[in-house]
Amino acid sequence: MITAVADVPGIERVRFTSPHPKDFPLPLLEAVASHPRICKQIHLPLQSGSDRMLGLMNRTYTNKEYRVLVDRIRTLRSDIVLSTDIICGFCGESDAEFAETYRLVEETRFHSAFIFKYSERKNTVAARKFPDDISEPVKTERVTRLFDLQRGISYERNREYLKTTVPVLVEGDSKRSTAQGMGKSDGNITVIWDKRAISSQPGDMVSLAIYDASSTTLYAERPQVS
Repeated sequence: MITAVADVPGIERVRFTSPHPKDFPLPLLEAVASHPRICKQIHLPLQSGSDRMLGLMNRTYTNKEYRVLVDRIRTLRSDIVLSTDIICGFCGESDAEFAETYRLVEETRFHSAFIFKYSERKNTVAARKFPDDISEPVKTERVTRLFDLQRGISYERNREYLKTTVPVLVEGDSKRSTAQGMGKSDGNITVIWDKRAISSQPGDMVSLAIYDASSTTLYAERPQVS
């Protein structure tokens, strides 16, 4: 059980990611929601909001069942950070079926999403059974629309952290500058700060105040002492 790992002395964070939506028992949800060292973040692959597409992908859940699971997770822990995977342009995907995916993303408001164009791979079931019949321009247009939607949602979700203090696990220097430190929040969101103002080493856990945010990053400073 994940709690046995989280209870090991010296372990600060355990992150459970990428469960199949059909295999998510209530005790696991409760552990993620309540254990102080289990991260309040779940990567929950969606792939499509269309029941027909989900069936062709052999995903074994429906749009409604996925929504019910998301509601159950957020009822147990309202501040849970949810991310997902989505495929655009799977074999035979109609405009209406893509619209179902768009609407689900719009209404679920994931913190982030990995969005891909379907690409046929040799020796897969999909390649053997279904023609890759969605044109590249259509795939690109659908990916772009979803990406733009999610970028706006991610920006709004990250702005919710403004004026809050979050625990950050330090990873090292920012990719942008060696003058900046970089780490991850409990929700697996990238946080960066000025190393001249905050001294830290990889592996440290530091509490930082969030003063700005983009769609991908939280910007932090030393918390004010009251």
